[in-house]
Amino acid sequence: MEEMEEELKCPVCGSFYREPIILPCSHNLCQACARNILVQTPESESPQSHRAAGSGVSDYDYLDLDKMSLYSEADSGYGSYGGFASAPTTPCQKSPNGVRVFPPAMPPPATHLSPALAPVPRNSCITCPQCHRSLILDDRGLRGFPKNRVLEGVIDRYQQSKAAALKCQLCEKAPKEATVMCEQCDVFYCDPCRLRCHPPRGPLAKHRLVPPAQGRVSRRLSPRKVSTCTDHELENHSMYCVQCKMPVCYQCLEEGKHSSHEVKALGAMWKLHKSQLSQALNGLSDRAKEAKEFLVQLRNMVQQIQENSVEFEACLVAQCDALIDALNRRKAQLLARVNKEHEHKLKVVRDQISHCTVKLRQTTGLMEYCLEVIKENDPSGFLQISDALIRRVHLTEDQWGKGTLTPRMTTDFDLSLDNSPLLQSIHQLDFVQVKVPATPILQLEECCTHNNSATLSWKQPPLSTVPADGYILELDDGNGGQFREVYVGKETMCTVDGLHFNSTYNARVKAFNKTGVSPYSKTLVLQTSEVAWFAFDPGSAHSDIILSNDNLTVTCSSYDDRVVLGKTGFSKGIHYWELTVDRYDNHPDPAFGVARMDVMKDVMLGKDDKAWAMYVDNNRSWFMHNNSHTNRTEGGITKGATIGVLLDLNRKNLTFFINDEQQGPIAFDNVEGLFFPAVSLNRNVQVTLHTGLPVPDFYSSRASIA
Repeated sequence: MEEMEEELKCPVCGSFYREPIILPCSHNLCQACARNILVQTPESESPQSHRAAGSGVSDYDYLDLDKMSLYSEADSGYGSYGGFASAPTTPCQKSPNGVRVFPPAMPPPATHLSPALAPVPRNSCITCPQCHRSLILDDRGLRGFPKNRVLEGVIDRYQQSKAAALKCQLCEKAPKEATVMCEQCDVFYCDPCRLRCHPPRGPLAKHRLVPPAQGRVSRRLSPRKVSTCTDHELENHSMYCVQCKMPVCYQCLEEGKHSSHEVKALGAMWKLHKSQLSQALNGLSDRAKEAKEFLVQLRNMVQQIQENSVEFEACLVAQCDALIDALNRRKAQLLARVNKEHEHKLKVVRDQISHCTVKLRQTTGLMEYCLEVIKENDPSGFLQISDALIRRVHLTEDQWGKGTLTPRMTTDFDLSLDNSPLLQSIHQLDFVQVKVPATPILQLEECCTHNNSATLSWKQPPLSTVPADGYILELDDGNGGQFREVYVGKETMCTVDGLHFNSTYNARVKAFNKTGVSPYSKTLVLQTSEVAWFAFDPGSAHSDIILSNDNLTVTCSSYDDRVVLGKTGFSKGIHYWELTVDRYDNHPDPAFGVARMDVMKDVMLGKDDKAWAMYVDNNRSWFMHNNSHTNRTEGGITKGATIGVLLDLNRKNLTFFINDEQQGPIAFDNVEGLFFPAVSLNRNVQVTLHTGLPVPDFYSSRASIA
């Protein structure tokens, strides 16, 4: 439980909390320490001065706003402490815990009242010494903050479980045995500290000093204080406000600011929050267990590094002894490099051990503190701190998950000495690389497909120390066939174009250097698009072609026919696309179909042997390939007509449609190779391309029957 002790000490005085209060930021302070760090703000900063200046805020509004600022972190009551005018003139001190503390602007007046009941200076504010959030106090002063009775109970049990509880609480270095305890101050003193800090004169002469053991018993037997409402001090907490996340009394529900809020039974919320904290602790406990195992792994790495270092040094010395006359000076340099690598590895691992040990100690301390809090039987006290503890537990768990349990260093020494050079080359003697690169890792989040293209990305493993000269990317044929190389080079990303649509490809990559080739990476399965999305290609189009609408709409500036191709080529599968006639003047005869990339662009489509097309006017159509006209069919096009092109490379044929009706028989058979969608037209025609369309239902059903 020693790790939990820092959770139980006040950030101001550095001692165990005495009568702790809970600030709105969920941090705790001793009640006396809270009063000691109160700061009086200038009159111009106070709410009263704003009312006097005619701000229009009523007294009731000010009280409501002030109360709200006690519980809402989003309220304007919070701010940077440096924003107060008194900050530059107030010297900053440090508590025993190293936290900056701001002393009061003026000494508090002498009073016989307790710190909670003593009057607070007007316009006082308090700044949390841990998160530095500031808050202006209302008329209730410190009584407006709830007391953390759960924390008091945990401290009592902690002190009872340790013999150190009978040590002096005021010794700065090694605490001495306590000889007395003051019942009024609730502090254990050794003789030197009692004479220095608690002299038997003045008001302290009336304090009762008892033996330490008797003081411990009196502490244990003292009755637990009843939790009362901060707004209605005579009422006990009876319900829990879900909106404000705090226990409330029945008067708060009837006439206070919680009257319209959702409330639940105190006991039910107590059990619920205990359950939530327990569940959060289960996750944190697993992280702590992993951290302990990780520390064992790191300590084993230290031993393994030392063993590898000894083995490596012995091998190096043996090689250098064979060339003793010429290699003495060089041997010292090489040993220095090995020792440097040795120390570097040890330093990295030991630093990580130290860092992980500290974080584990903090995690264990928080866990023990939370477990002690769970043992508390006070619902309202528990609920006052449960939300903050749950957040801390989740935050601590998240911190363990950010790569902290991964070694930052390998145990291997990736160096070897080549003793084959001749004596005249001894001055060039150096470590050489004798290992193949590590297996590359495909980065799944960056690998994707688009249409019939695939983009792949890979990287070397994080702890790999052997460089790669390049990489080899391989894909199969989309049918589960043999792999083939599609890229060789130093880049770690590659896009492969021209794949088949609606096909499944397997991809893998390996690294190479002068020594050899690494094993293959895991195989990645890639699925190309079922249908093609494409536009016209302005780069390959005739210069008279005019494109618009993101290259989906095309017309021409010439009275002669000009050809434009689609951007995507097809060599496998069934593909269907349509073109709508936006403008049709003077009965021209545009042509639609497919073509090779090197088709003639300044004549009608189908005039050469690189295109397969249907040309159509307002009355009839013809099929044309290599200037051969066939299958005249009645039925033409007008403005608004739709021309469909169906390229079935599985059956190796091409079919045309006009307004969803097949135009003539199958136009062409035995079409094989790579084809691009193509159109030829003149200035009297404008068409728009529609892609990503499924194969017509009647064709799919006919194909399945066949």
